Amino acid sequence: MAEITAKMVADLRAATGLGMMECKKALVEAEGNFEKAEEILRIKSGAKAGKLAGRTAAEGVLAFAIEGKTGALVEVNCETDFVAKDVGFVAFANSVAKTVVAKKPATVEELNALVEEERKAVIAKLGENMSVRRFQIIEASGNSNLVAYIHGALANEGVLVEYTGSEDVARKIGMHIVAAKPQCVREDQVDAALVEKERHIYTEQAVASGKPAEIAAKMVEGRIKKFLAEVSLNGQSFVMNPDQTVAQFAKENGTEILSFVRYKVGDGIEKKVVDYAAEVAAAAKV
Repeated sequence: MAEITAKMVADLRAATGLGMMECKKALVEAEGNFEKAEEILRIKSGAKAGKLAGRTAAEGVLAFAIEGKTGALVEVNCETDFVAKDVGFVAFANSVAKTVVAKKPATVEELNALVEEERKAVIAKLGENMSVRRFQIIEASGNSNLVAYIHGALANEGVLVEYTGSEDVARKIGMHIVAAKPQCVREDQVDAALVEKERHIYTEQAVASGKPAEIAAKMVEGRIKKFLAEVSLNGQSFVMNPDQTVAQFAKENGTEILSFVRYKVGDGIEKKVVDYAAEVAAAAKV
């Protein structure tokens, strides 16, 4: 059997972008023939996407693309925060966002079909399951425009904003949206069922306090008004100047926010707890 040196493994890893153990096994199988080992890896990595499909992808990044009046915000997931920082993975996410704007798919399934070959290639290189989880398109109309803000080096929270007026002001309000997490722009857009739920809770609390009915009713309405201000963008205190609301800041600067979409990576995904020590120990036995 040909001797498999560390340099051979490193060279194959550099050429393919695959893991050290995978490269070593391929070289052993190919009896030290570099080209044959590379071919083995190409064949096996093509099947890898299917094998990894059952693993939870709860990390990832957000990406956006804006072309003229069309903008898109997308969430692309992977398994670990390490891969989420990889330039190849980030490039894939940006490519997905551009595909959304260019092709305007109607569903995630339709989008996945458009980027499947590119997704498999990235999976083969990075060795983790990854998926396009969701996207949203905003079509600006009339004199409105679009701006996006992705927060921090992790790129795991972000927003796409439709606005009229100043792009700089709209971007600052986008930063506020990421920080304060409003549900909608205006009070009249708050889900009616949610408002009624809050009203019921406040009413029960007022009754339990023993206040007279008239006073209890005023208490409930006051708390509803406060609740609506807290969950709607325009009514929130602006994070960069809490002495004014977002609506006041926007108006003062000749700007209006018409709509937005806000994402945070992994929202609603149950993350699997991984015992890395056990995984390493198991790998050492291979």
